[in-house]
Amino acid sequence: MQTSNDLNEILNRIDRRSYPAYKDTRGAYRFPDYVLSVDHVQGDPFAAPSKVSVRVAGKRAAFPPELYRTACRRIALQDTLIRRFGRLAAGASFQAKGSGHSGLITLSRCGQEVLERTACTLDPDSGDVVLRLEVGFPANGRTINAWELKKILFDLLPQCVSKALLYESWNSRELEAAADLAEDQAYIRTMLPKLGLCAFVADGSILPRASGVSQLPMKGAVPFQSPEGLAVTLELPHRGKITGMGIKKGITLIVGGGYHGKSTLLKALELGVYDHIAGDGREYVITDSTAMKIRGEDGRSIHRTDISMFIQNLPNGKDTAHFTTEDASGSTSQAANVVESMEAGARLLLMDEDTSATNFMLRDALMQRVIHRDMEPITPFLDRVRALYDQFGLSTILVAGSSGAYFHVADTIIQMDRYVPRDITQFAKGEAAAFPLEGQPPRVAEEPRYDRRPKPIPELGGGRVKRKTLGRDGVSLNRETIDLRYVEQLADGEQSAALGECVCYAARHLLDGRRTLRQVVEELDRLLEQQGVAALCEGGPGVPFLARPRKQEIFACLNRFRGLEILG
Repeated sequence: MQTSNDLNEILNRIDRRSYPAYKDTRGAYRFPDYVLSVDHVQGDPFAAPSKVSVRVAGKRAAFPPELYRTACRRIALQDTLIRRFGRLAAGASFQAKGSGHSGLITLSRCGQEVLERTACTLDPDSGDVVLRLEVGFPANGRTINAWELKKILFDLLPQCVSKALLYESWNSRELEAAADLAEDQAYIRTMLPKLGLCAFVADGSILPRASGVSQLPMKGAVPFQSPEGLAVTLELPHRGKITGMGIKKGITLIVGGGYHGKSTLLKALELGVYDHIAGDGREYVITDSTAMKIRGEDGRSIHRTDISMFIQNLPNGKDTAHFTTEDASGSTSQAANVVESMEAGARLLLMDEDTSATNFMLRDALMQRVIHRDMEPITPFLDRVRALYDQFGLSTILVAGSSGAYFHVADTIIQMDRYVPRDITQFAKGEAAAFPLEGQPPRVAEEPRYDRRPKPIPELGGGRVKRKTLGRDGVSLNRETIDLRYVEQLADGEQSAALGECVCYAARHLLDGRRTLRQVVEELDRLLEQQGVAALCEGGPGVPFLARPRKQEIFACLNRFRGLEILG
C-alpha cells in the first residue's frame, strides 16, 4: 500500500497538468490514523465530484463494542458519526478554491430518521469504520490545482476524521444516549405484537412539523396526550417507564374537524416504521415495521395483479384476477396497492380519505338504490376492511372526516380535537346505530394469488446502466423512470437510489422467469440484511450514497417499473 508521502509526490508531479491527470491519484494511501482511498475520479471540474473513502482500523477508532453489539445500536452509532462528520465537512467545504465543484466536500445529508447508509459502516467484528464522501478535486479552468487538493486531503480531511471517527474525540455519553435510544425504540417495536398493538404514540410527543418543507418539530405545538382508555405503560430498557396511546390491532378510525390533527397523527404513524433521532419529537412514535400507506394513484402501471377481491365483472371483460394496465384509475390503483401490500407482507394499512378514491372507499345508501350492486364492479373497501383483519390479519388505520359509514366496522374510534386525541368509540357506535348500513352483504373475500413471475430484463441485466436519482420522487434507469412520488413512506432520496440498485441487481441475478416477485424481493431483502446496502453494487469502485429501503418499498418500486413484464 502506498503512503501519504506517495500521494503528495503524485500531486506535485501532476500539478498544472490537464484535469484527466488526476486519475493518477486513484488508489489507497496510508495516513497516520487511517487509510484514504481515492475510489473514483471525476472527468472534469464540472462533473459529479470524485468519490473518496476513509477507513479507520478498529483499534484506532476504539469505539467500545457495547455501542454496536446489536444491529440497532450499530446503525445508530453510524448515523451519529455521519451527522458529526457532515457538520464538520460542511464547515470545510469550498475552503479550497477553483472552478466547478472545486473544494466541495459532501456526504449523506441525514434527515430526522435513522437509516442504515453506505456513507458510514462499522464492522461489528473488527470495529473498523469506513466513511464515504465526495470531494470536488480543485482546478483552475480545466488545469489541475494540486495545492488546493493538498489543503483538503492533508489538512481539512484529517481534522474531520480526528473529530468524528475517533472515540477519543467524543463525549461518551452522547454516543451511549444515541445507542440507548435506538435500543428503546427497538424494544417498543418488539412489544407491539405481544400487547396486541399495531402502533404506539408516547405522551409528550410533538407530532406537528415546522412547515410543509421542514421535518423539524413545530415550536409551541401541543404535546400528545393519550386518552385514558387507550393508555399503555411500558418499561423500556434504558428510559424506564413510558406511557402513551396504544393503537390496537383491528380497524381504527381517526376522525375530527379540519385542521385538528388527524392527518398529522397519520403522518407520524407512517414514518413510525423508522427510528428517529433525539429531539425530533417522534422518537417514541413506533408503528408496525411492515405498515404501508395506501392511496389512490391515477396513472400508475399495474402488472397482472389479482384485484378481484375488490373489482370484478368490468364492462370490457378485462381479467381482474390478472389485472394489467399502463394507466390505472383511482379505484383500480388503490385496489392494486392494497393487494400488493398484502403480497409484501404488510400487517397494517394506513389510509387517509383525502388521498383515496371515493368510489373505492364506499357507496352510500342512495347510490346503492339508484345504481344496483349488480351494475357496480367495485366492492368498496368498507365491505372488505373487516374481512382483511378477520381472515388475513391485516389491520387498518383510517383517517375520515366526511363519512360516518366506517363507524359501523371500526373497533376503535379516535377523535382529534385541537391536536388532543379522545376515545369516542362508544359514543360513535351509539350514534351509528341510528343510521344502519343498507345493501346486500358482500361476497366472501378470497385470498389473492401471489404467483406473479417476472421475465428477465436483458437491458438491465448486462452492460452499463445509466442511473439517475430524482430525490424521493423516483429513479431513472436508462430511459425508464420509476415514479415513486406516491410511495409516501420513503424518507430519503438515498432510499430511492438504493431501489434503483435493487432493480439492477434483480435484473442481473434474480429475474429468471422462475422466481415469483415475492421470492425476488425476499432474496433482495435477505442480501441487504446479511451484507448491507453496499452489496447491491457488488464491490464496484465509488459506491454511491445509498440508504436501506424496507422490503415493502422494494415491492412498490418493482410494481411501478413499467419495464417489468410478468409471465402469463
